[in-house]
Amino acid sequence: YTPSRTLALTFTTRAAGEPRPRLRALGAGEAPARTFHSAALSQLAHFWPQVVGGTAPRVLEGKARLLGEAADALGIRTNQAMLRAVAGEIEWRKVSCLSIAEYAASDRPTPTGVDRSALVALQQAYEDRKDEMRRMDFEDVLLATAGMLETESGVAAAVREQFRVFTVDEVQDVSPLQERLLRLWVGARRDLCIVGDANQTIYGFAGATSSFLLNFAREHQNAEIVSLASSHRSTPGILDLANRLMRGRPGAIELSAASAAAEPIQAPIDPRIEEYPDDRAEIAAMVAAVQADLADGIPASRIGVLVRINGQVPLIEGALRSAGITVAVRGDAAFFERPEVREAIVHLLAAKRTTPADQPLTTTIRGVFSTLGWSPTPPAAGGGAARERWTSLDALARLADEAGDETPLGEYLDDLLERQASLDPPVAEAVAVATMHAVKGLEYDSVHVLGVAEGLMPLVHATTEMQLDEERRLLYVAITRARRRLRISSAGRPPSRFLAELTAR
Repeated sequence: YTPSRTLALTFTTRAAGEPRPRLRALGAGEAPARTFHSAALSQLAHFWPQVVGGTAPRVLEGKARLLGEAADALGIRTNQAMLRAVAGEIEWRKVSCLSIAEYAASDRPTPTGVDRSALVALQQAYEDRKDEMRRMDFEDVLLATAGMLETESGVAAAVREQFRVFTVDEVQDVSPLQERLLRLWVGARRDLCIVGDANQTIYGFAGATSSFLLNFAREHQNAEIVSLASSHRSTPGILDLANRLMRGRPGAIELSAASAAAEPIQAPIDPRIEEYPDDRAEIAAMVAAVQADLADGIPASRIGVLVRINGQVPLIEGALRSAGITVAVRGDAAFFERPEVREAIVHLLAAKRTTPADQPLTTTIRGVFSTLGWSPTPPAAGGGAARERWTSLDALARLADEAGDETPLGEYLDDLLERQASLDPPVAEAVAVATMHAVKGLEYDSVHVLGVAEGLMPLVHATTEMQLDEERRLLYVAITRARRRLRISSAGRPPSRFLAELTAR
């Protein structure tokens, strides 16, 4: 098949961007790699005028404002936490393909402090208000595209003619709605490749399920199954911990280190599991370990400090900064609000109008950023505002290096603006501090996992077997981010029940 007739699908803008330079290097640069939502939105915009007439409704940037208006109309008192919880319930209902009536009749627990009848009424008022404004939310894009493919045979035939081969990455994260849409795209053909790891199903709370992955071989009995059990990332000691944690679980694969797996730095360092009397001692030990990583030559951008919840991040970030270590909070929406980043985007948009089409991308980027105070090496002085500004600009420059000189400036800008819209900042030359969810798909030479104690890992409200299994998989994801060094620590409360399994002999 020609590259343009294939479609690679994944779940985040960052993940969709990673294959593009590799495809170009393989001579298949025309092969599109998209998120489910971007592919659906493109089809919806194309076919809506033919099927419905006019242009497709605009997509809401978020649900909070409309939910607030709906609550006011119903006389329901809300706060930001409640609005976020209700928005999450709307998203779960839609990706689970449930109507409001079906949701109301389900046994799904309601968010703390939210009455079920009020929750159902608020969802209906939100939908009514949205329809009056002729708007769609993020989930409606998938629902409308699926509905169009189901009811309009001409649309389905056109889409299936355009895309003949499908590859889906991280398929354990597929929701019932995304699975429905994928089946409609593929139709009766069998040209489908899925890649996934049941051990990394960590978005069950948002409607994701590994059932499509686990049932695929049963449903497609002639499918070729390839077991990817050789890890080219982690050392044997790290993989041993990962295997102990998931052994015997549905779909689990026993991982082994490939010959090309990362070698430990200097002498082999086994994964360390440590216990501290309180959070202060645990954080101090982490800072000392990060300083040792840096002293051993590990770049700051190859070090990750991982926690279970966002509330743990500020203390860790503050401790690292106090030690003079540059930090980047993974998933930090504020990156694109920084003055130097906003200034850089404005200058790049201006450069797009005057830059020769054949000028190498890195030449353009470095030329623009040098006028903003960026240099190839960081400021000589330690931390502070100057270092933070340099780090932000350098992250944008590194993004251009990754894209390559053949990439047009316009394409680089499109990727940057898409990252801005999806709150996916580029990697900075700084130690990453992040929740375990935020580092899915990433890797670091050295990983420090903090707070692996009862009440945090697993979380105190994880009480059902399904919830505890997801907490276990989340720790597995954290462990398998590590290439060469791994520290796991707990403090101030009983160590996690999972640690007993990791340390059993």
